Amino acid sequence: MPVHHLMVGTWTPPGAIFTFAFDDQKLTVELIKRTPIPEDEPISWMTFDHSKKNIYGAAMKKWSSFAVESPTTITHQASHPMLHQPEASSPSTNTRAIFLLAAKQPPYAVYCNPFYSHAGHGTVFTSSPSGALDTAVQHYAYQPDSGIHGMVFDPSETYLYSADLKANKLWVHRRLAGAPSSPQSATLELVGSVECPDARDHPRWVAMHPSGNYLYALMEKGNRLCEYLIDPATHMPVYTHRQYPLIPPGIPDPWTMYRADVCSLSHSGDYLFATSRANSFDLTGYIAAFKLAKNGAIERQICLNPTPTSGGHSNAVAPSDWCDDWVAITDDQEGWLEIYRWQDEFLARVARVRVPEPGFGMNAIWYD
Repeated sequence: MPVHHLMVGTWTPPGAIFTFAFDDQKLTVELIKRTPIPEDEPISWMTFDHSKKNIYGAAMKKWSSFAVESPTTITHQASHPMLHQPEASSPSTNTRAIFLLAAKQPPYAVYCNPFYSHAGHGTVFTSSPSGALDTAVQHYAYQPDSGIHGMVFDPSETYLYSADLKANKLWVHRRLAGAPSSPQSATLELVGSVECPDARDHPRWVAMHPSGNYLYALMEKGNRLCEYLIDPATHMPVYTHRQYPLIPPGIPDPWTMYRADVCSLSHSGDYLFATSRANSFDLTGYIAAFKLAKNGAIERQICLNPTPTSGGHSNAVAPSDWCDDWVAITDDQEGWLEIYRWQDEFLARVARVRVPEPGFGMNAIWYD
């Protein structure tokens, strides 16, 4: 199938979901549908459910879900306020829904993280038979000054790893045992946490190798990628003291001039991509690629290429989920969706489209 579809959200109102068509033979990408959603619920991070029949969104003060009948038929189903702390949903606080992770195994729960103030708890939602966000079955604790910005499950979806940007920790929770279809089996209990190697690291994102052996932590302020081995007995991450730069050397003040953003594995699990953003529109962000061994260890850093803009709030990288050939990058400095070909360990931009709307260019998700 030469034409593939992607969806992208926005950082600021008015809320909308944008659908694009990428032709991998003609090497073109075009906007084919702007779907209006509740105006005050722009989606800064979206993800599909296990069947790609629903989109879940981190939407300002709400957690939202949408039925996906086709790339251009997307219908709002539900919006739930943040109820983990009374102050979180108040318009007078800066607490914001920032990230969510949809389980791929029954009971297909959705794990949600707030950010900024009053963000010391995550929330677990069940889904309805159609996949809509349904009931908050648990508000699980981190610590009062936490701010989780990314999470990942291990391959069995038993252990959940969270990157705590504000508290400078990596957390591990375990799903409770129970009948797979029971909402109780979606709830979590704490296993433990580990401090990051440097007090200035501030982890923003985590990714895990399909083997479950290695966890990769992207440090926002540290602007580096750190490799962790998963202890098979405790399931805690153990720092291997191997770390790789996400910005070039020689930058006068790397702690304030750049912020690392997202890391994500290729479909095969052979490669890992990671991005950083500049805090000035006069500078570029960067994208790095890494070769992974079959056991998940990082073999080498392949490249560290500048991106066309600073990346703004975004510069999020999204490898295609059916092959290793295509990588999408979004930015909200100028509002670009760009498609790159990954071939022979080189990145080449093959198509791009600009959407001149406020806040456009959060993460892209591949529909087909």
